[in-house]
Amino acid sequence: MIPSWIARFSLSLRRVAGVAAIVVAATAPCFAQAQTSAGQITVLYDAFGNTSTMTKDWGFSALVEYGGKRILFDTGNNADIFAHNVEAKGIDLKNLDFAIVSHRHGDHTSGLNHLLKVNPGVKIYAPQENFGVFGAALPGSFYRRNEALPPDMRYFDGKAPDRVRFGTPWPGADFTWVTKTTEVAPGLHLILLNGTWGVDLEVKEISLAIDTPDGIVLIVGCSHPTIERIVEAARAAIDKPIHLVLGGTHLLPASDDQIRTIAASLRDKWSVRYIAPAHCTGEPAFAILKESFADRYVYAGLGTTIVLGPKITLKAEAGRPSRNAMDEEDIRSYREAMARESQHALLDTERPPTQPQQ
Repeated sequence: MIPSWIARFSLSLRRVAGVAAIVVAATAPCFAQAQTSAGQITVLYDAFGNTSTMTKDWGFSALVEYGGKRILFDTGNNADIFAHNVEAKGIDLKNLDFAIVSHRHGDHTSGLNHLLKVNPGVKIYAPQENFGVFGAALPGSFYRRNEALPPDMRYFDGKAPDRVRFGTPWPGADFTWVTKTTEVAPGLHLILLNGTWGVDLEVKEISLAIDTPDGIVLIVGCSHPTIERIVEAARAAIDKPIHLVLGGTHLLPASDDQIRTIAASLRDKWSVRYIAPAHCTGEPAFAILKESFADRYVYAGLGTTIVLGPKITLKAEAGRPSRNAMDEEDIRSYREAMARESQHALLDTERPPTQPQQ
C-alpha cells in the first residue's frame, strides 16, 4: 500500500506539470510572434513578378512593416493599378503610420490619388523642392523689386506676402517636406540626396534606412543620386554595416563593365550583405548582381514579401514556387512595361564615373 504522503506528493507533481503545460501552450504564440517580428517588406508595384492576381507595370511601391510601424514607400505609376495591387495583396491603406514619396517622378507618385482617397489624413514625407509637385514655399523676397512701377504693374500690388506658397496636384495632402537627412522615428532615417544621374539632374530623392540589429535595411526608389552615394550616406547616418539594399538601383543606362564595378563596390567596399534589386535596375544588372552576390541575391518581384532578420528570406505563398532570379515571364513583362514608358524619362547616355575603391 502506498503511503498517503507519497500519493499527495504525486498528485502535486501532476498539478504542477499541468500548470506548466498550460503556460507553455499560452506563451507559444508569443514566442512564435517574437521569431517573426523582425519585419517584412512587400513589393506592391513593379514590372516583373511571380503573381497572377496583381498587375505588372513600370514603377515602384512597397509596404514596409518594421518595429510596429507600417510605412508605404512610393505609390507606383498608375492609381488604378496601384489600387488593384493593394487590394489583391489585402493591404489596408487606412492603417499606415506614414508614407514616403522618394521623388517627384510619375512612376513613383501616381498612386497618391488612390492613397489620399482611402486615407486623406495620412502623413506623407516628400523632398522639399522650390517648384516641385509636392508644393513649396519661398520667402516673399525671392524676386527683385522695382519701386518705380505703378502698383498695377507690380506683383501683389507692391505688397508681397512674407511667404509665397506654390501649388500641388494634391492640395489636401499632409505633406511634410524633407530638407535634410532626418530620423523621423526611432531607428527610421530618411536619407535625402540630390540626383546626379539621368536627364532630371536636379531631382531630390529620399531613401529609407532602417536601423536593425542585423545592420541597415535600405529601401531605395530609383537611386538617381547613385546607389553608391546612398549607401555611403546611410552608413554615415547610422554607422552600421548595410544588411540589405532593396529597390530600384537605376543601372538601366550603365554598361556591363560599369555594372560589374558597381556590384563589386557594393559587395566588397561597402560590405552589402544582401541585395534585392527591383524596378529601374535593368535586366543586365539583374543578371550581374545575381552572379556577384550569389545566394545573397534576393528576388524582389511584384507581390513578393521579403522577411527581415539575420538571414533574409521570402515568405512562402500557397501554390507559388520560390524564386531566386528572373525567369522568361519576368523578362517578358519587364520589357513590355519598359516599352510602354518613354525611354527619355528613364535613360541617360552617360553615367557619372564610379568612385575608385579604397
